Amino acid sequence: MRSPPTLDSSRPPRMHWRPFETCRRAQDCRRRSSPRRSVGDLAAVSRVQRYRPAWLDAPFAGTEELPVLAKLLPEAGSFGPLRPVTGPGRPEAQQAVALETARAAGDGLGVRVRVLGEWDSRTSDDVRHLLQRSDPVVRVDLLLDLGAVRADRPDAGKEALRALDSLVPLAPWRTAAVLGGGFPHVSADMLDHGLCEVPRTDWRIWHEIGVSGRSYRELLSYRDYGIQPAEAISRAPRSGGGPSWGFLRYTLDGSFVLGRMLASGNTRTARNRAIAHEYLAHPGFRGAAASGGESWLRDCAQGLGRGGTGNFSTWLRVGNLQHMTYAVRQL
Repeated sequence: MRSPPTLDSSRPPRMHWRPFETCRRAQDCRRRSSPRRSVGDLAAVSRVQRYRPAWLDAPFAGTEELPVLAKLLPEAGSFGPLRPVTGPGRPEAQQAVALETARAAGDGLGVRVRVLGEWDSRTSDDVRHLLQRSDPVVRVDLLLDLGAVRADRPDAGKEALRALDSLVPLAPWRTAAVLGGGFPHVSADMLDHGLCEVPRTDWRIWHEIGVSGRSYRELLSYRDYGIQPAEAISRAPRSGGGPSWGFLRYTLDGSFVLGRMLASGNTRTARNRAIAHEYLAHPGFRGAAASGGESWLRDCAQGLGRGGTGNFSTWLRVGNLQHMTYAVRQL
C-alpha cells in the first residue's frame, strides 16, 4: 500500500478504501454452514475485491454460530488477503478464532471498536488485553466504528477524537479507519414533495477529525455504511410483501438526495420517470458519464434501454454504484 499523501490543514486525510465483507446477522453464519456454500462466498468476495485486501467480519455471531465461523475464517486466507476482524466485548471464542486465523494467515488482524455514544475509557483496557493475546508479529488495523452518525449526535466527532487519542498509542497500527453511517431512516412523509435532501453528517464528522491537528491524522482513513442506515446491517432481510414504494438515493458532498419511486400502480412509470428527471435537473447531478448510477438515471428519465424504471433491488444497486464511485473519488 502506498504511503498516504501529504495533507494540508484544510482537508481531511486521504487513503485507500478497503471495504468490509460483513455477515449481516447471525442467520447468515448459519446459512453458510455448508462448506461448499462458505467456499463459494469467500471466492465471490475475492473476485469482487480482485484479490486486494479486505476485512472479513461477523460481528453478530453468537455461541450457536461460532463453530461455523471457526470453519469459515481459516479458509479465508486461501482466497486472498481477507483479514479477520474481532474486537472488545465479543465472545472470547470468537476473539480466539480471529487471533489464530490472523497468526496463521500472516496478513493482519482488524480490531473493531464501537463508539455508539460517549467514549468509555475502560474500552482501552479491553483493547489492550486483546492485543496482548495477539501474536506480536501480526500487524493490526484499528477500525473505529461510530455506528449511526446523524444530526442527533453533534458530539460524535469529539467522541471519535477522544477514542483515537486513547487507542492509537496502544499499538503500532498498520492503518486506522473511522467508520460511520449518516444515511437516514426514510419515511413516506419525507418524500411527499419531490426530492428531499438530508445532511451527510458522517462526512462532516470526517472533516472535523481531519482538521483536528492530531499527529496521527495521516494514519486515518474513511469508511462508511453506504446508502443504507447503519442499523440495517443488523436486520434480517425482508421477505414477503413489501411497501408500494421505494426510493432512489444520490450522494452529494454534504447531503443525500432522496426521491420516492413507486413499485406498483397505474401511474408508476410516469411518476418514476418524473422523479428521475428531477435528479437530472438537480444542480448537484454529476452527469450521465459519472458512473453507472447516473447513466441509469438518465435512461430512466428518458425511457432509454430495456431497464424500465426499476424495482427495489435496482434502486439500491443504482444508489450503491453512484455512492461508491463518488466517495472513492472524494478520497
